[in-house]
Amino acid sequence: MKKLILTFFGLALFVTITSCVNDLDTEPKVELTLQQLLDQDPNAIEGLLSRLYASFALSGPNGPGSSDVSDDAGESPFLRGIINLQDFTADGMKNRWGDDGLDQLTTTSQWTSNNKFFRYLYNRAYYTIPQCNNLLTVLPNAGVDIPESIQSEVRFLRALAYYYLIDTFGKGVLVTEENSGSSDFLPEASRQELFNFVESELLDIEPTIGNDNGYGRANTYVVDMLLAKLYINAEVYTGTAMYTEAATYINKIINEGGYQLEENFVQNFSGDNNVSNEIIYPLIADAVNSQSFGNTTYIVNGSLSPDTIPILEFGAAEGWQGHRATEAWYGLFGDLNTSNDVRASLFWTDGHNYTMTDYREWTDGYPSIKFRNNDFNETPTTGTSFSGTDFPLYRLADVYLMYAECALRGASNTNMNDALTYVNLVRDRANADLINMSDLTLDFIIDERARELNLEGHRRTDLIRFGMFTGGSYLWPWKGNTLNGTSIPDSYRLFPIPQSALDANPNLQQNPGY
Repeated sequence: MKKLILTFFGLALFVTITSCVNDLDTEPKVELTLQQLLDQDPNAIEGLLSRLYASFALSGPNGPGSSDVSDDAGESPFLRGIINLQDFTADGMKNRWGDDGLDQLTTTSQWTSNNKFFRYLYNRAYYTIPQCNNLLTVLPNAGVDIPESIQSEVRFLRALAYYYLIDTFGKGVLVTEENSGSSDFLPEASRQELFNFVESELLDIEPTIGNDNGYGRANTYVVDMLLAKLYINAEVYTGTAMYTEAATYINKIINEGGYQLEENFVQNFSGDNNVSNEIIYPLIADAVNSQSFGNTTYIVNGSLSPDTIPILEFGAAEGWQGHRATEAWYGLFGDLNTSNDVRASLFWTDGHNYTMTDYREWTDGYPSIKFRNNDFNETPTTGTSFSGTDFPLYRLADVYLMYAECALRGASNTNMNDALTYVNLVRDRANADLINMSDLTLDFIIDERARELNLEGHRRTDLIRFGMFTGGSYLWPWKGNTLNGTSIPDSYRLFPIPQSALDANPNLQQNPGY
């Protein structure tokens, strides 16, 4: 059964903190000692660890209406925040609900520190980080033999939460097991300081985390992937390019990880994608045991409507009529009716208009049917309200395209022949025309990343890295809240620090431009 990692999700964390964001220095209240938990249940460590993994996909421990933080259980889960802030702020996807805050994301306009969707991601990161710190504090004194790989997994999850803070807000508070009990306000940590911490953590755990910790858990190659993501964006994050360092870990994944492109692209986004050989690290979903409005349920249901789409074909019982792609995505395939690229077929066109004249009108733009809730090659007879499709946070196709980008940017441990081979493997799997060396440019790579990876939580970061997100050199529908797009300020490369965080810690300063 693919969801084993979540079987302990109902186990309460042995430490809780009274507030995850408003007072990061609050001392944890110990409900049970770890030894007491282990006496009651020898598997407690695994349960506590699974609880930390689940914090990236679920809202809380008691079903879709529960929340670990004092935010809306439906709107605030971590993965939902990644999609909102990475995909709806970018060119390929828009949301039509008109919610205050979400509207500003989808139109890249009027961003303020009071936008609740910025607060949601910030709060989720600073829920996961202290919980990791609490567990790391007590593990050395647990009185039982704790494998080093367990501690490494906890440190990875903390690093992953910090990575999203580096990418989205550019700074924060560096709270670790060493200073989590401080009674003073912690100092602001710069982007460089957070970068250095995450880098050192990942380099330290990479040899100790192990190559096979089970489905849905971090291993050596998952750590390598986060290192590669950190390094490939290092020029944005720190001002220093580190493409050679990125390629070092990309090469390790390719040459040692044993991952393979799945024969059929859609297998990676179907209900049985746990059998995919391509997915390096998933965020797990289950339609029964780990229901959430914030995992792939948000993507699947949000992209469907019974008014225009036979939702049962995609294993869904509900369609929320929210998300549509724009021509900035499907326009990259040319004529969808004649394209041989299987990725071009993953848009619902019937009853919908090619041009998104009104982003709040459901029938303007094509919904993406890339993610679905039925097993691959299954014709479902019933649908479920919650998705059981895991979210492929990292997969091999991304690694191949990252290699090609690093080669084009001059990484010393790459070559252009391999880069061309890897790109053509991705395209051949999609039945797209193969390219020649003269076609392989950075402009081609950013477009191919859109064709392959849109709606997977990478797009905003990609556009920033390629210098295409802010300014007016690249426009997309509804950029800057205008139909054909307009220039947006460079300050939008970062989100504003939430006002609640500024109020809680006087050492935090707002990002420039807000």
